[in-house]
Amino acid sequence: MKKGHEFHTFLIICFLTLFIPGCVILRPPKLTTAPVTDIGPASATGGGDVTSDGNADLIVRGVCWSTSKMPDVKDTRTTDGHEVGVFTSNITELKPNTLYYVRAYAVNSEGTSYGSQVTFTTSKFSGPELTTSSVTGITQTTAVSGGDITFDGGVSVAERGVCWSSTKTVPDITDSRTSDGSGTGVFTSNITGLTGNTSYYVRAYATNSQGTGYGAVKQFKTSPLLPTVTTAIPSATSTTTGTGGGNVTSDGGSAVTSRGVCWNLSANPTIANSKTTDGSGTGAFTSNMTSLAVNTTFHVRAYATNNAGTAYGVDRMFTTDPLTINDNDGNSYDVIRIGTQVWTQENLKTTKLNDGTGIALTDGASAWSSLTTSGYCWYSNNTSYKATYGALYNWYTVNTGKLCPSGWHVPTDAEWLTLKDYLGGELVAGGKLKETGTSHWASPNIGATDEYNFTALPGGWRTDAGTFQNISNFGYWWTSTLISPSVWYRHIQNDSEKLFRATNSQNYGMSVRCIKD
Repeated sequence: MKKGHEFHTFLIICFLTLFIPGCVILRPPKLTTAPVTDIGPASATGGGDVTSDGNADLIVRGVCWSTSKMPDVKDTRTTDGHEVGVFTSNITELKPNTLYYVRAYAVNSEGTSYGSQVTFTTSKFSGPELTTSSVTGITQTTAVSGGDITFDGGVSVAERGVCWSSTKTVPDITDSRTSDGSGTGVFTSNITGLTGNTSYYVRAYATNSQGTGYGAVKQFKTSPLLPTVTTAIPSATSTTTGTGGGNVTSDGGSAVTSRGVCWNLSANPTIANSKTTDGSGTGAFTSNMTSLAVNTTFHVRAYATNNAGTAYGVDRMFTTDPLTINDNDGNSYDVIRIGTQVWTQENLKTTKLNDGTGIALTDGASAWSSLTTSGYCWYSNNTSYKATYGALYNWYTVNTGKLCPSGWHVPTDAEWLTLKDYLGGELVAGGKLKETGTSHWASPNIGATDEYNFTALPGGWRTDAGTFQNISNFGYWWTSTLISPSVWYRHIQNDSEKLFRATNSQNYGMSVRCIKD
């Protein structure tokens, strides 16, 4: 009776197991171990096949190995996923010519299972084993590294050194490299030919008959470059000052701590000479040079300083304004600056061109009107007007290009327009240029301020018929600009503050002011 009851219970259990959903028996995984292939002196390929997960999710699978039989997960092992099926394992860090035992394993919640044990023997020789030394002594173009060959792989090391690249994160011997002897042990490598402010990757290498081994990759960055700076064109702003500047287009990889311009009487000045300091960083800057010598040519360079040193732009030159200039007769003229232009403060009175050629003094009216070459006169043919008003020249004299002292010229129409614009326009420019009062100008001398010390005077003119007109009421000045058959000129009147622009024939006689080249 008891046996029948037990059998009946067994049938019920079987029924529940087979037909009631969710009633599952959990077991450890089942798997096999794959043969070992691709056997080298230090590595091989193994794996396995998990044929059943035992109705429980796999936690991990892989292979374990040892030089002792029946290795388990306490020995060296791989971890190769957690799925059912075939898997491959990379067995590494082996010793040459050594017998190893390998088993595949798989783990689930019910335990760890192993495949059958297989064996293999690593080959006798291998590539070298080594480490890469830290990178030291870094400059813009050089560095020092090296390595330590701890195992030659059973075969003599024929070559060793370091290899590097700025583009490959894992360089090899096809890249730039050193060659630093042979054999095992520590060696030093001098890395050259580098570019400043650049990141590089380097690792030691060693080659024997079995191949090339490498140390770990080290990264380093070369020292910063000098900044890159250009020099702006300098110019005078007075007899003792000038302006310049530059543009720092690159900091070279290190912050620019100082920038400015330096100047000297000789070429290629440095910051050991006179200099400005105009901030820091990259970008354009303006520099004001002071305490300069009068009418002197200076060499100027922009500079920029960072941790790597000081860089300079190209050498440029400028000349400070003179106080006076002289013509070929020895006459001296005061000089003034108005905006960016430098003018004589007086009308020209020379009787010679700047090459020493004499200008024809032409008194007679008919002789004057028939001139087709250079000529001059004094107002009313009276030399007493010379000191105050200067000479009256026909335009043939202007057109020689040699009337003003060397380095100066008769202003063009465009240069007079620049002056007019700087003064606020033609309606007021004449007043700002005229001498004040009525010592020379006839009353009422409207709007005269002479605020720029141009001191324009009413020297009159000589017509193409040879007659003299308008002393004390009008001042007339040639330009060098022909508008054929006439020429542009300027005039100022006692009854207006306007600067007038007009044209006239080349046989007229007018005053001349000179402007610096």
